[in-house]
Amino acid sequence: MFSIKALQKNKTVRYGVPMLLLVVGGSFGLREFTQIRYDSQKIKRKLDPSLEAKVNIEKQPVILEEEYEKMRELNLEEWKNIRGPRPWEDSREYQEQQRSKQNKKD
Repeated sequence: MFSIKALQKNKTVRYGVPMLLLVVGGSFGLREFTQIRYDSQKIKRKLDPSLEAKVNIEKQPVILEEEYEKMRELNLEEWKNIRGPRPWEDSREYQEQQRSKQNKKD
């Protein structure tokens, strides 16, 4: 049989076995830590079911109605498409040109 001294001199036992234990053990450890992370995120996000029902039903139609009212108030018939400055153009100089053209037309 093998003696303890022979096992201590063997490079596979000396370096390979601890490396395999570290890799396999680290995999199991990381799995547990990531599971804790996702469980805690679920708990933080979860709302009371009665509160969640109220939020989904009441909040969305109010927002849509408000946006619809804003769009009705806008005058979409008389809008003008104004080109912005290119990256290589001086934005202040271009804005002044646009303003002067706008004032001449009015």
